[in-house]
Amino acid sequence: MTILYNRAIPSAEEFAHLLRRSGLGVRRPVDDLGRLQRMLDGANLTITARDSQSGELVGIARSITDGAYACYLSDLAVHEDYKGHGIGKKLIATTQHHAGPECACILIAAPGAVSFYQHIGMPQTDRAFVLPRTA
Repeated sequence: MTILYNRAIPSAEEFAHLLRRSGLGVRRPVDDLGRLQRMLDGANLTITARDSQSGELVGIARSITDGAYACYLSDLAVHEDYKGHGIGKKLIATTQHHAGPECACILIAAPGAVSFYQHIGMPQTDRAFVLPRTA
């Protein structure tokens, strides 16, 4: 299996399909393509992973960064059929590379993904605070 990684923005439809197939669909507005499009448009660093044979979107790292200090990785999703092949780890490394050495990469793990981030050796913090969405 060959995976191609690119700095690219997928369509809202592809994004929704991937979110559903990754398990993140229950935590994202997958039935609101307009909102998904705004999420994609608002990110300034998006890395995609595509199956080289089918062209299917099989992974995404969607981030917001200032390129100087911080990079918030707001979505990391890998298609369930492609998990366990290092795609998530490569998406994080590619995001970190593009954000630059001056940037800290920050994310809030979905409850079911905590063990993945621990497994790849990503440092964990207990100092994060979140104001929840109101809509």
